[in-house]
Amino acid sequence: MDEVKELVANIQKKQLSPIYILMGDEPYYIDKISDFIANNVLDEAERGFNQMVLYGRDVSVDDIVSNAKRYPMMADRQVVIVKEAQELSRTIDNLAAYAENPLESTVLVICYKYKTLDKRKKLYKAAKKTGIIFESKKMYEDKVADWIRKVLAGQKYSITPKASQMLVEFLGNDLGRISKELEKLQLILPKESQVTPEIIEENIGISKDFNNFELRKAIGDRDVVKATKIIHHFAQNPKDNPIIVTVSMLFLFFTQLLKYHGLNDHNPKSVASALKINPYFVKEYQVAARNYPMKKVSYAVATLREIDVQTKGVGSNADMADLLKELLVKVML
Repeated sequence: MDEVKELVANIQKKQLSPIYILMGDEPYYIDKISDFIANNVLDEAERGFNQMVLYGRDVSVDDIVSNAKRYPMMADRQVVIVKEAQELSRTIDNLAAYAENPLESTVLVICYKYKTLDKRKKLYKAAKKTGIIFESKKMYEDKVADWIRKVLAGQKYSITPKASQMLVEFLGNDLGRISKELEKLQLILPKESQVTPEIIEENIGISKDFNNFELRKAIGDRDVVKATKIIHHFAQNPKDNPIIVTVSMLFLFFTQLLKYHGLNDHNPKSVASALKINPYFVKEYQVAARNYPMKKVSYAVATLREIDVQTKGVGSNADMADLLKELLVKVML
């Protein structure tokens, strides 16, 4: 995120490179940076003649070079943005000759989503010398909640840890989808508002009471009644609560409990750092560790592995409801 801020700041100051190669598995920042260049390098009057958007499926590398070598009309520079450039993956290295000696009056932006350039080849080496290469990596889920907090803070909003966890559980690490949901909330909430689980439930449709986050807590607390209610809800709404996600989340939870039992220092800050969790949730792990000694945690991990195999149809024809009940019985009782 700091790299993105620096890149954007330089563009704002008109410290521009002749080539930007935006690549990687996470399309969110690729779109954000290319849109920022499109909206801020040229003024509105200049864009009509000097800004062009091409699509990888419709053009060749020769077409890109031809457009990049044009001179701007009544402006200091032109902008050429190539979207979906990954469609040219077989021939993209042919852009190396241009990258070695780019036109200074052109800002060429290559949006190369879901892939990365081969660092051993000429294009990468040339663009590294004459331009900027930005790799947009997928964010690990344990980092997403903090990313949500920072994004909202930048817009003068705050969010509770539980609310951000609900978003991560429901949307995973898809920053584009999360960003769209946050934008919706900002349209209806005044500045300085705090996003709560109730707001998430009302406006995004994620249940604050019946979700994997609450199931994890109920199991950690050994609250059989609450856990049973949640899995009953899951069984009634399988499309919104896929069992594979539930099993994966619980598997992570119990493997983290194994790590917790192995820690010498159970200070909350040390636990949060070791388990890579928000300090807000450390108390849940402390309670769960008291309820599940090391031997019981090991058994739970083994059980979840078995259930995971069964969810894929191996060695069992049980439906989701039966598998969830089996999971609770074996783990909690």
